[in-house]
Amino acid sequence: MGNKLEEIESSMVLIKQGAEARVFESKFVDRRSIVKERFSKKYRHPSLDSKLTLKRLNAEARCMTKARRLGVPTPVLYAVDPLLHTLTFEYVEGLSVKDVFLDFGLHGIVEERMNDIATQIGDAIGKLHDGGLIHGDLTTSNILIRSGTNQLVVIDFGLSFTSTLPEDKAVDLYVLERALLSMHSSCGNVMDRILAAYRKSSKQWSSTLNKLAQGALRETEGKKAHNGGLSSVNYVLHTMVRTGDGKWVEKLRELLVPLLF
Repeated sequence: MGNKLEEIESSMVLIKQGAEARVFESKFVDRRSIVKERFSKKYRHPSLDSKLTLKRLNAEARCMTKARRLGVPTPVLYAVDPLLHTLTFEYVEGLSVKDVFLDFGLHGIVEERMNDIATQIGDAIGKLHDGGLIHGDLTTSNILIRSGTNQLVVIDFGLSFTSTLPEDKAVDLYVLERALLSMHSSCGNVMDRILAAYRKSSKQWSSTLNKLAQGALRETEGKKAHNGGLSSVNYVLHTMVRTGDGKWVEKLRELLVPLLF
C-alpha cells in the first residue's frame, strides 16, 4: 500500500498540510481534483488506527454528501479510497471568503458583495442545521466563492457530525463569530448580517440563537483569566488561532459546551 501511495503522490501537488490530513491537487479522469489524505496516528495500534481513520473518513464523506442533499453547495465527491484513506473531490476554482474579507480590510468594504456573501453563509448554515448537520469548523477559510458565479461552496467536513441539539448548532455559530472577530474585525457587523440570513433560512433558529445569546451572556459574566483581560474562552481561541494549532476548533468545542451552556 505504501508503494501505491507513493506512486499516486508523485502525480499530485501538495497544497496544504494540517494536523489531521494533507491536501493535494491532482487529476481524476482528466478533471482537476482535490485529494485529501488522512494521516495515520503512530501512537495508536495499527489495526485500531486504521479502523478509526476509516470511520472518520467515511463520516466526512457522508456529511459532505448530506450537505449537498440539503441544498448546500459543496465540492462534488468523486471517490473514497478506504485503503489509502483518501477522499477525491472536485477542485473548486475561486477565492476563499477569508481572502475576500482580508481584501475588504485592506481596500474597503464593497457593501453589495459583503451582503451577498453574508446572506449565502447564513442561508447555508441554516440548511445544514435544520438538516441535523453540524459543520464543526466554520471559518472563512472553509467557505469558497466559485469563480464566475459568486456562489459560495462549503468545504472541509472533517470535523462534521449529526446533531439536532441547539447547543451544538450554537457552538457552530460561535466558532464562526470568533473567527470573524479574530481575523476580520474591520468588516464590521458581518456576523449580524449572517445571523439575519440564518433566521430566514432556519425554521429552528429561535432555540439556536437563544443558546448562542446565553453563551455570550455567560462568557461576559464569567471569570477573567490571568491573560490581560481576555475571558478564558477568548484567550483559548486567540492562542490557538495565533499558534496555528490544527485542532483548535475541536479543543474549543470541548471547552465551550460545558462552559457556555
